[in-house]
Amino acid sequence: MSEESEESDPPNQNEVLKEEVKLQYHLYISLFALIFYFSWVIPGICFFWYFLQVFLPFVLDTTDFLLLFIEARPLVALLLMPLVLIGCYLLRLFLLGLMTKIFWKISEKISPSKSAIIPRNIQSRAANYYHIRSFMIKYGKNTFTKGVFPWLSNWFFNFVGSSKIGKGTTFEESVGNDKFIDINKNCYIGVNSTLATHVTEGIFGNISYFKIKVGNNVTTAAMNQIGPGTEIYDNSFLFPFAAATKHNVVKGGKNFYFGTPLRKIFRKKIMRYLGVSPKDLEMNANIEGYADKKLLKKLKSEEKTEELTDIPFKKEEINIELDEEQIDINQLTEEDIAIDFTTSSAISRVNIKFLAVYLPIFWIAGLLVSIFWYGFLVDQNWIAILAFLPLALFGSIYFFSLACLLFSKLLLILVNLIHKPKEGIFKAEIGDTDFEFWMLRTELKKMALWFMRNSPLPWTDVVALKLFGVNMDSSSHLNDAWCDAEFIKFGRKNLIGQGATIMSSMVIGKYLLIKDVIFDDYVMIGGHTTISPGTIVGKETLVAAISSTRYNQIVDPGWIYIGNPVIKLKENKYAEERRDILVRTDVDEVKKIKVSHEVNIDEDKKELIKTEDEVKKS
Repeated sequence: MSEESEESDPPNQNEVLKEEVKLQYHLYISLFALIFYFSWVIPGICFFWYFLQVFLPFVLDTTDFLLLFIEARPLVALLLMPLVLIGCYLLRLFLLGLMTKIFWKISEKISPSKSAIIPRNIQSRAANYYHIRSFMIKYGKNTFTKGVFPWLSNWFFNFVGSSKIGKGTTFEESVGNDKFIDINKNCYIGVNSTLATHVTEGIFGNISYFKIKVGNNVTTAAMNQIGPGTEIYDNSFLFPFAAATKHNVVKGGKNFYFGTPLRKIFRKKIMRYLGVSPKDLEMNANIEGYADKKLLKKLKSEEKTEELTDIPFKKEEINIELDEEQIDINQLTEEDIAIDFTTSSAISRVNIKFLAVYLPIFWIAGLLVSIFWYGFLVDQNWIAILAFLPLALFGSIYFFSLACLLFSKLLLILVNLIHKPKEGIFKAEIGDTDFEFWMLRTELKKMALWFMRNSPLPWTDVVALKLFGVNMDSSSHLNDAWCDAEFIKFGRKNLIGQGATIMSSMVIGKYLLIKDVIFDDYVMIGGHTTISPGTIVGKETLVAAISSTRYNQIVDPGWIYIGNPVIKLKENKYAEERRDILVRTDVDEVKKIKVSHEVNIDEDKKELIKTEDEVKKS
């Protein structure tokens, strides 16, 4: 055999590079451990000093109960305890912000955040530090927004430097809004409205990471989604469910916007939407549009026309009795089920008898935690106690959560032996065995999942989901997403976006639907997307944000889907497309402009990024 024949074939120059993202768990855990430890240890020392030196001798060791209210020192010590608790809590929040700020600044020096596309199919320093910062900010964000003083979250983001938030701006509860945002004064970001500075375009696609800029006096009503690179100018008002795609420019100027994609709404439609009549305009000069006499005259004429046509007429009442037993649930078609769905298994009909299962679980888990703390404090080695206090707090949180999880699983095994879970369409009414046992399974799982999702490491809900029966491995991730805990099968490297909902069961009217949901490998589900029961998603498929699937819908492999319900948009070839061209959309003028932009990748890997000529050739 010749030497030439023994040589390996040269690599295909046109082959698309697809490197899997390597999540750096050792760095994540180390950063979290340091932030958690130092945010607790000093407040813990302060509290224990007060407890041992003041509260214990003057309050707990007092033999006469009346002395607590007669003598000055016991009374002051008793009254100060709530203030000490609040003070230690605020000190803990400050230290959490301080530690996060230190590590944030270090990461920014190594690889600065900048508005650009980060290729996700090529390993790079930019991608690594993007993921590190995304993880680093989550613990602080969850601690502040889910804590006693959620309004302090603005201070946290400003102090850390992840975002710039002006005075008087309010963020309601949302899964996002944590980094790379520049928002000015007196803005209101409504419930579940997300300023998404990043969009992940498939497992082997891009990370579009662009700063969002918001002017003064901007409001988003609720459920609004703002894409990366969007600029919203002063006095812009968004109606509910309005969404700005990537790189939108919204000029504002006391204008209202609605729809997906975002577009301007005229004042005449605003009056109709808000139910404002010409009489209201005349009574209240503060309402926008009062000074527009032409509009007022037109609205008056339309109102008179509506009054003339609104003539009462007699109608015959026809009573038709419907025999509900004639409905054959097995004959329901896909179109019947796809008409509407508003209730999922996340909002089940809770029966009080099912809540009784919580009591023994809480009691046993709480007893174990009490034994743990007794063993931790019994030696009274206060130096060791204070040194390991943060670890003890962290351990007790997960000791309680895992105990609830374990005992819930044991009860679930017993329930499933009595009545095996199965797929199908069932009547959603008390007395139906399948429906009642579905509710019982839901209640058993809900409590343990809630503890895991609201713990210091919320992504540990994967442990609970796997234990309850979801088929998945550690390579797949749920980013602040909601997922049913049965009849779900994940492939490798699945990524479920923030605010997404994965349902293997849902209630539609009088029917309960239960069906397997299956994801193949390298599937990406966008944020705030709903996956319905029976959905099958093929390999390397991207379901875009703010979309939904139908019951039993099959989503073909290798495509990008979008819509409600989803339809094919184009083939999933983000890794093969040019990345240095952006399309900016002027919402007010309804026009698009192409602009060139930098790709954020290491210098020695820029040769792997396709140029315009290479894209045309391919």
